[in-house]
Amino acid sequence: MRHPMPFGADYTPERTVFRLWAPQAAGVKLQRFCTGSDEEPGARFLGEVPMRGPVEGVFTYTAPGNLKNEYYQYLLTDSNGNVTWSADPWALACGVNGQRSMVVDLAETDPSGWAKDRGPDLAGKAPVIWETHVRDFSSDPRSGVTPAHRGKYLAFTEADTTLDGAGDRPTCLNYLKQLGVTHIQLMPIFDYGSVDERCPEGGYNWGYDPENYNVPEGSYSSDPYHGEVRIRECKEMIRAIHRAGLGVVMDVVYNHTYRNDSWLERTAPGEYYRTMPDGSPANASGCGNETASDRKPFRDYMLSSLRYWAEEYHVDGFRFDLMAVHDVETMNLVRAALDRLPGGERLLTYGEPWSALPTRMHPEAIPAGKAAVRQFNSRLGIFCDDTRNALVGSPFTVFEKGYANGNPTDKLAERIRAAAHGWCDRARLGYANNPGQILQYASCHDNYTLWDRLTIEEGAQNYDCMEPHRLQCCKLVSGMCLTLPGLGFFLSGEEFGRTKHGDGNSYQGPEELNRLDWGRTELFADLVAWYRGLLGLREWLVPMGRLQPERAKGDYLEVPENCVGFRLDGEGTWSAFLVYYNPYETGKPVTLPAGEWQLLCDGKRSDLWKNDAPPVVSGGWMLPPCSAVVLGSC
Repeated sequence: MRHPMPFGADYTPERTVFRLWAPQAAGVKLQRFCTGSDEEPGARFLGEVPMRGPVEGVFTYTAPGNLKNEYYQYLLTDSNGNVTWSADPWALACGVNGQRSMVVDLAETDPSGWAKDRGPDLAGKAPVIWETHVRDFSSDPRSGVTPAHRGKYLAFTEADTTLDGAGDRPTCLNYLKQLGVTHIQLMPIFDYGSVDERCPEGGYNWGYDPENYNVPEGSYSSDPYHGEVRIRECKEMIRAIHRAGLGVVMDVVYNHTYRNDSWLERTAPGEYYRTMPDGSPANASGCGNETASDRKPFRDYMLSSLRYWAEEYHVDGFRFDLMAVHDVETMNLVRAALDRLPGGERLLTYGEPWSALPTRMHPEAIPAGKAAVRQFNSRLGIFCDDTRNALVGSPFTVFEKGYANGNPTDKLAERIRAAAHGWCDRARLGYANNPGQILQYASCHDNYTLWDRLTIEEGAQNYDCMEPHRLQCCKLVSGMCLTLPGLGFFLSGEEFGRTKHGDGNSYQGPEELNRLDWGRTELFADLVAWYRGLLGLREWLVPMGRLQPERAKGDYLEVPENCVGFRLDGEGTWSAFLVYYNPYETGKPVTLPAGEWQLLCDGKRSDLWKNDAPPVVSGGWMLPPCSAVVLGSC
């Protein structure tokens, strides 16, 4: 079924059926156009026609003939005779800047072989997610990407890119195939309102500004004026990522819209949003409005939209922005709805378990935040900011040091020990239902990059300086994130010291500040090798992020004060592992459990496990300074 939505424009070559839910409208007219804007060549108004209805709030019109690639909008008249125009909130395609909807033949947007396209089978693997932005990914002039494709969907389709001037060093998707992550999380790729698609190079935004939820963003396409192009090129991007053996997670922002006066509000005023007692928009998102997932209209819209992206675009998971603006019931329904799709059980679902401000949801509804994690479906995950804050300090207090960067207190060590057993925040939450619900991370698109945070704390200003202690601290932080139970997650470029030169909120650009500097893969080759080795080793650590219901099992180990040590089950070559964290700048003595242990990761090199005969240690041993260490049973 190529049109799974209950409303919108349902196309066939013989006719197109338009359906609009507008429960407060007295009448609706359909207007048709040749183009998506009046400024384009060939712009022509094709006329208007009244729609039938309403029947239970729904207006319909069946247009005979082939309307493929025509554009349309609605004129709504209320009971007082006031007229409002609107694009279609259920549209599957649109014109430039999303101001007119488009009738689309989805079959013609499919790339070659699309019917057989599938995300990779990652059963039994420990997911690790690499977050990036479509423009950031390939805008660097040294990326090796064809100039016309830089910053576009099609950059992902270039398979063998290498660093300009260093032809043996892979970049972009070619680089990711070798790194060892399992999924790419793409920051918003739905149509958003904060960049003018007519001149996309003239503006930059992260894209958390939804305009048309069910349409790809046009500024990432080669042609934003013809609605079918962005759809096809978005699919080509996803197909290329799948062929590289990686999954695609879509960052979705259903908690608010770019405009208070959105297409949802214009067609059904007051139905999709929460309000304050005086009728003004509620603002738990901090962006001017909040949607009402606890009410049927928006809940149904959200569920339909997610199913559509999963089925039509073959995405492999969803990351929910400000998930606590939504309610627990809706999020569990999301998980259940995705599970019912063919192969739906493999889709990842996780989100930010907080809101910007308190919500105005129904008093009996429960926000999908940290305090409610035990009520979540066991495969609905959360970002664990508690572990992040323990590791490197809160992002809101820049000079506050964490466990791994200069403040190894007993309180923080206890939090890390709790995280090692699948906890999120021991004092408040207890166990999650599943260690795979917890995303362990140190940096994401929000706030400072890991490299910048460490640089600022040191009082340094040279973000390109290869300062040895800072590098070692990066290894310790990432070593902890990728050996603690849970899903692994890191910001693209974290593994090569990504810097935004101290800007902690670069959402509006400039592009030069946000884009990945692929030259740093050469400069930080040792750090890249550390991440690559660690990601390979992670596959051997059984409890690491596997989506099994049992919690990570393993005993705490005797260690010096404020160090952390624990034992994990293994399988195959190593039946057990010892994991140690030493946050101090000096070595610390430990007594290893009985037996001989192979040194698989010594805190400086994470690829010792690849050796035919890794070093063997036993008895008393010295933990290296500022290190995450992994040993395997002989």
